[in-house]
Amino acid sequence: MPMILIAPIGEVDETPLKRVADFVGAYYSRFGLSTGMLPEIPVEPFSRAFNPIRRQYLGRVFLPTLANLRKRAGGTAILGVTEVDLYEEGLNFILGLANPSLGAAVISLHRLRPEFYGKGPDEELLKERAVKEAMHELGHVFGLGHCPNPRCVMHFSNSIRDTDFKSPLYCPVCEEKLAKNLGVLV
Repeated sequence: MPMILIAPIGEVDETPLKRVADFVGAYYSRFGLSTGMLPEIPVEPFSRAFNPIRRQYLGRVFLPTLANLRKRAGGTAILGVTEVDLYEEGLNFILGLANPSLGAAVISLHRLRPEFYGKGPDEELLKERAVKEAMHELGHVFGLGHCPNPRCVMHFSNSIRDTDFKSPLYCPVCEEKLAKNLGVLV
């Protein structure tokens, strides 16, 4: 059965990780995809991605390693989940990144945590945000672009408020594209 692999990178809080795996698994099962959790990947192999001035990791460096892991494990797609702060050139930060041709995506919990914004810890909010970011990046892996519908999970988040506003699900237009891209009739 085709599978979406979830790979914790470094020490990752198990609570949002489990919620992501459960939600993604339940949602994508309707398209004939299962999910599987891989053992933790150490952060050290990605040390070349670390920018000591920014104190962030360049997101794109994670994707080829994840893609190789996906191929070795026989997965259809792979989602890396990490606690480290990610960025891309020209951007202050990214919440996640995907490359459809590699079948790989990565999300960071770092800026999804309410504590990052001076709030108290909120495990439920963290889990909701992690699910939305996972669904968004997996949508990209499966060929979806950004959506103009602000409630669709594929809507681009300019801020954490945008993430909080959108749903964890694809709008009907994006879901139809997703089904077509996956070769499934819904």
